Amino acid sequence: MMEDELARFDKSINEFGNKFRNTFSDTRCQMVGLRDVFKDSIEALAEICRQNKLIQEKKDALLKLITEVKDKKQEMEVLTAKIQDLKEEYSRKKETISNANKANKESLKRLQKSADLYKDRLGLEIRKIYGNKLQFIFTSIDPKHPERPFMFSLHLNEARDYEVSDSAPHLECLAEFQENVRKTNNFSAFIANVRKAFTAMVYN
Repeated sequence: MMEDELARFDKSINEFGNKFRNTFSDTRCQMVGLRDVFKDSIEALAEICRQNKLIQEKKDALLKLITEVKDKKQEMEVLTAKIQDLKEEYSRKKETISNANKANKESLKRLQKSADLYKDRLGLEIRKIYGNKLQFIFTSIDPKHPERPFMFSLHLNEARDYEVSDSAPHLECLAEFQENVRKTNNFSAFIANVRKAFTAMVYN
């Protein structure tokens, strides 16, 4: 009877031991499996973080590039506007210069016509001489010597006023004529008065 009980107890102990070993073995396998899954999950999470970082860096780089492109576009628009303004200004200046040239040509024509008229009717010749002066030469004043020259020089001083000099023969009244032309700016009357003074000199 005692031996039977001991045999049963021993059998129960062995069954418990086997069951414990099997359970421990299964638990160990499960732990190893969980460890591997956890390790794989950590690695996957690390890879996701790395990819997210790369994506963010590329996104930041793209946003920076977009900003630079926008800035360049704005600069280009500003430069285009400046170029257009310069073109318009150049066109206006070109037109102004063209109009000024036309006006100068017309003025030269009128001056040449006046010079020819003075020469034909008054025997007056105008020459440009040293020192930015104009020399006025009258002929046909002295009936005995029609080619005899009567002359004076004229220039503009620093104040942009007429200044008369170098008359031959000398005229005392030139200073008075000079003051009159400065006040009236009537140059034709000035020329006529000078010729009259030369003529009066011949006949006196």
